[in-house]
Amino acid sequence: MNSSIKLSVLDQSPVRYGVDARQALAETTQLAIETERLGYHRFWVSEHHNTTALAGSTPEVLIAHLANHTSKMRIGSGGIMLPNHNALKVAESFRLLECLHPGRIDLGMGRAPGTDRITASMLNPSNTFNERDFVIQLSDLQNYLHDIPNDDPLKAKVKAIPIANTVPQQWLLSSSGQSASFAAHFGMGFSFAHFINPQGGAEAAKYYRDQFKPSLDLEKPAVNVALFIFCSESEEKLKQEEKLMGHRFLQLEKGRGIGSFTYSDIKDVKYEAVELERINANKARMIYGSPADLKVKLQELATSYGVDEIMAVTITESFEDRLKSYRLLSEISF
Repeated sequence: MNSSIKLSVLDQSPVRYGVDARQALAETTQLAIETERLGYHRFWVSEHHNTTALAGSTPEVLIAHLANHTSKMRIGSGGIMLPNHNALKVAESFRLLECLHPGRIDLGMGRAPGTDRITASMLNPSNTFNERDFVIQLSDLQNYLHDIPNDDPLKAKVKAIPIANTVPQQWLLSSSGQSASFAAHFGMGFSFAHFINPQGGAEAAKYYRDQFKPSLDLEKPAVNVALFIFCSESEEKLKQEEKLMGHRFLQLEKGRGIGSFTYSDIKDVKYEAVELERINANKARMIYGSPADLKVKLQELATSYGVDEIMAVTITESFEDRLKSYRLLSEISF
């Protein structure tokens, strides 16, 4: 891959129809191996809870596994949902990963719980979903990762173990733009989840760059954008996968979860006008097309965001189509 746009992967370990979580994680592993061979820049895995449709509940465990099956590509979280966790535990988990795989680990973090409020409260009973608490967590994390004495006398007595010679790259994830200010303040990378919210991302990226303060870890702003991407040379397959994704979005918005189903299950579904409106609106969250189509559309997206890195999130009915999409994408010369 020789391109002015770096391509990366955000994988959610989807549990496809007819397979179990073990197979889904095996597919994530195979995808990491293959995308490294194809020249992808980084590979992130997500944190989701209380859903049977996605198998990735514990990114730090999966990162260790994937890093052992790859050798060059950056491996990380997209992301650790920080309010679900204790900052010290996150610092220690990622320091250990960094010791095992120096210079290859990314710590991407988000404010959302990656689940419903009930599950989030069980994961962390002290979670207040408060913005101030999130900022304190970020500050504590910096202190632990850099061995900086904390202003809190009790926290100052604690070091994050093991002591590492390098620090994982830190990124803040956002789908609303609010975390752009936090990322700029702490001098972290900024990743916008266009696949969740296709509105306001370019403005958030500009605000982050304008307000960025250099840190111990990052001298200049670093921004990427993640969205649903599917590349195929088959017009019929593109139409089918787009319809499948539209149905998934609709089910999620209705509170029914993502679900695992096939094109045959939904091809004859008749939608009401308001449902069709939502399906059409959600198309902005994804770019599906042939290699020639994607070359134009992804260049336009990168220009609008002012980024040189795009993260592809690809969910398909068959794993073979998912793999092929990443192969075709890697062959595009931007």
